[in-house]
Amino acid sequence: MNYLLSIMLGIIQGISEWLPISSTAHLILFEQLFSFNDPRFFEVFKVVIQFGSILAVFVIYFKKLNPWHPNKSISERKEAMHLWTKIIIGSLPLVIAFVLDDFVESKLSGPIVIAIALIVYGVAFIILERNKRRSSINSLEAVTYKTAFGIGMFQVLAIIPGTSRSGSTILGATILGCSRMVASEFSFFLAIPAMAGASGLKLLKYFLEYGLFTWDETFILLTGTVVAFIVSIFAINFLMAYIRKHDFKVFGYYRIILGFIILAVFLF
Repeated sequence: MNYLLSIMLGIIQGISEWLPISSTAHLILFEQLFSFNDPRFFEVFKVVIQFGSILAVFVIYFKKLNPWHPNKSISERKEAMHLWTKIIIGSLPLVIAFVLDDFVESKLSGPIVIAIALIVYGVAFIILERNKRRSSINSLEAVTYKTAFGIGMFQVLAIIPGTSRSGSTILGATILGCSRMVASEFSFFLAIPAMAGASGLKLLKYFLEYGLFTWDETFILLTGTVVAFIVSIFAINFLMAYIRKHDFKVFGYYRIILGFIILAVFLF
């Protein structure tokens, strides 16, 4: 790892984490282009820089997520607390993902699985948009605890590489009746405990097995995290602006094309 690769990976993380296009798929192509002297550090690096993406959500939605914001009324503070309750309920199914994590990583982390997941979800997005029903949930306040849990169950599917965490939650939320705006925002919020948990677990495993990072590794990690944070700000704002006037079909087509590219690279 070096600083240039760290910046490039931060850019990939910042874009592909929030758009429903699978960060794993893009990282696997990146690994084909570059070789790494220390694959163990690379594995923990690409998870830890997710902290930068999480921070971007907090910065953009600080007022909405903060129940104690000074400019909030009592009712707005209560609504923020309800939102966090929904985030917690939606995150409960992650227990399933953590239990299955080692099995999936050892059995389903190959490029063929990733390519198939890309294509299947791409087709699903296109079919869903072509048969889109009128949304029954047009605000975060209208998301019930039951719906939040249901979206969380869809998030568990993201344990399969190539499905995309944001892709699974946005697709699931839309199926459950959420508008594109609500589906995307709630997907961002569910990412906070999901990505923080995954990054924290990866760090703990690394420290227990290999010890602390060197100073050089620490600064490389910080570089990638900062880049991921900055790029995530732009990616989230872009997605929210885009879906005000467009649907998700373009991401479906992109996933299908990327899936076939990965199949071509690894099969031929």
